[in-house]
This record gives sequence, structure tokens and C-alpha cells, in this order.
Amino acid sequence: MSKYDYIIADIRLRSDRDIVQLGLRSFAPFATSVNDTTAECTLHFEQEIKHCEQRYKISESYIAETDADSYFYATENGYLYTITRRCDASRSYRLSIDKETKCITTDIEPQSNIDLAILRFGIWVMLGVVLAEHKAIAIHSSTIVSDDRGILFLGESGTGKSTHTRLWRENIEGAALLNDDSPIVRIIDGEVRVYGSPWSGKTACYKNEYYPVAGFCRLAQAPHNKIKRLQPLLAIGALLPSCPPIFAHDEYLQDHICSTIGDIVQSVGVYRLECLPNSEAAELSYNTIIRG
Repeated sequence: MSKYDYIIADIRLRSDRDIVQLGLRSFAPFATSVNDTTAECTLHFEQEIKHCEQRYKISESYIAETDADSYFYATENGYLYTITRRCDASRSYRLSIDKETKCITTDIEPQSNIDLAILRFGIWVMLGVVLAEHKAIAIHSSTIVSDDRGILFLGESGTGKSTHTRLWRENIEGAALLNDDSPIVRIIDGEVRVYGSPWSGKTACYKNEYYPVAGFCRLAQAPHNKIKRLQPLLAIGALLPSCPPIFAHDEYLQDHICSTIGDIVQSVGVYRLECLPNSEAAELSYNTIIRG
């Protein structure tokens, strides 16, 4: 059987199909040679997913990108994720993961751009299960690199994350975008790192790079520019809403995520920036987080 390996946040995903050739071009920078190294997780394409009859629903959500309803279940051996497009309710796409073997199985056979989007999102969900056990979390943010360190800007959609990182690129010499939607934060040997990933929202920025994290910054629109470092409890409260909401109601996954968040705030500063969309806001956050 053919094997295709991808390294994402220093975690090896081994697939029995070339997912880049299937159409997931964002995975190309993460492709690597196959060797005798054991993969932390595997991805298998099957015509049918079995052994998921015993399950209970953890969460459900609507995916606007694919006009689909999704459901996340706990099963006897792991988790099941199903996605059903509203225009074709007779067809559900499924991915399952065995919690012990970290084997991801899917019955998605891409035949259109919509199917590719479903597969891309489904892999993100299932890899998130694996990440949780490796002190790693995909954090919804726009991430900039400056002075060889990463800064993650957090906030609800529309609060100006991408605008703020654009202002950094325009006003801070050497600043560059690492990821514009879902970078992965991981703790390795006590160091908090941010990795690029194959998921970057509407911005095609797929970099197989990592940097030590200089800080996290939650944005809030305001008629002024003001920044403040948060105390640990408030820092945890600032980070948790940007973690995958699909895992929030599963005790096993949320315990792992909360443990990782707790370790992060002990090592790295978390800030709140009330700001205008101007160069002064970028300079303020730069001078505070990087130079401060």
C-alpha cells in the first residue's frame, strides 16, 4: 500500500492517499519523505466507516463555507465527525478516529471543490484530537512573525485580526504573516511554539515553519489605542474562546486543552489591545510585546 507523509506541528500524519494530488494543495509545504519513523496518526480512505453505532452527540454546528451541518460524536473507541450538505441531505460525509491507535478513517472521496473543503475541515477536526494529547492546540488567530518570534492576534470574526497583522507588515520592518486563521501552538521541552498549518482561512498562507511565541493579544475595537497585559485567570479567559469550540463539551479533550492553556499562560504574556485600525496600534503592540 502506498504511503504519503505530512509533518504538521512536528506531528507526522501518514495517509494511504496523496491528499495533495486529491486537491488539498495547502498540504504541499508539509509533505515529507516516508521513512521508518512511526507516525503519530494515520489517515485511511475507506468506502464505509464501521463500528460507530454506539455514540452520543457532543456538539453540532453549521459550516458556512460548505453550507453544511456538522455533528461531533463520542464513540466507544474514539470520535466520529459527520458533515451533511443542506442541498443534499441524503449524503453524509464521515470521519472517525480511534483514540488509542490515532487512526483516522474517512469515506470522503473528493469529487468537487465542496467535497475538498469538507475533507480539509474534517482532517482539521480529527487532527485536533491528536494535537490535544501532544500539548498542542489549533488557535483561531492571525499570526505575525517579527524578530524571529510569533505573535498571535485573537478576536471574534470582524474584530480586525487580519487588519492588524496587515498593519504590522506595512509598518514594522521585517514583519511577515505566518498564518491567517488556524496556526498551531505547541509546547515542546517547555518552549511555547507557533507553527504554520495547512489551514489559513481565506488567505493562502501555508508555511511549514515555527517560531517561539512572544505573546498573544486579544483585540477589541475602540476609539483609542491601549494595551494591557492580563493576569493569569483573565489570560486563560482570553485564550479559551479561540480554541476549537467543537471540543468544548468533551471532558477528555477539554481537560487536555485547559492543561495546555494553563502551561502557556505561565510562560508567555497574554494581552488585551483596544485599538483603532491604524499604524499607531501596530507600533504600540510591537513595542509592548516584542520590545517591552
